[in-house]
Amino acid sequence: MLTIKDLTVKVSNKTILEDFNLEIKEGEIHALMGKNGAGKSTISKVLLRDLDYTAEGSITYKNQDLLKMNTTEVAQMGFYLVSQNPIEIDGITNAELIRCALNEQGKKELNILELNNKLKECCEKLDIPTSFIHRNINYNMSGGEKKKMELLHIWMLEPKFIILDEIDSGLDVDALKIVANSLLEYHKKFKPSLLIITHQQNLLDILKPDKVHILENKKIAQTGDVSLAKKIFENGFNGASLMANGEKNE
Repeated sequence: MLTIKDLTVKVSNKTILEDFNLEIKEGEIHALMGKNGAGKSTISKVLLRDLDYTAEGSITYKNQDLLKMNTTEVAQMGFYLVSQNPIEIDGITNAELIRCALNEQGKKELNILELNNKLKECCEKLDIPTSFIHRNINYNMSGGEKKKMELLHIWMLEPKFIILDEIDSGLDVDALKIVANSLLEYHKKFKPSLLIITHQQNLLDILKPDKVHILENKKIAQTGDVSLAKKIFENGFNGASLMANGEKNE
């Protein structure tokens, strides 16, 4: 579904990623881990076509060249990014943004009653006040409330490829369980592909990724199953046991 080959990424003439290769098939859950500053968030910037980042190499999604697209075109293909700190947008409500996004996707617009009913169902599912529907986007919300609102948008827009850039940031234990279980429920229903950038074991314990990748020296240095993440949580990235049990070097 998504294939990244020989990708080199620079920002302000500094090379962040080099010879980066990754393939994520439809419906797979992948986790990308690495030390702070390794460049994990860079891949989300490139996939969503942040023009501050220059990219050379190949990124194809459903046989289409993402590097030739702009952010709107990528989003219309079904990509959705939850960033570490979702921005506040004063003057635009969540309901207004969702209606606009549904139209941009070319989907038939729900009437107001149907839309509001679906929004209220999502609020109940995510344990957030229904008043947030008509509140300005992320305005005066806590970190946990912002992440829950991002999940509400996911349920409404039904993206097919979701990038979670440290979605666990700013979440307490209860909020993390709600968010992770909601993502798991969404994945079971719609079978999207997920790319999870995280440092949190609890999130991976619930979502159970198919593959775990370690980003080091500007490229994916190691790939394994969820047991690789467990070794990292137990021993750190420099742990001597990371190469045990047949993990793959890339």
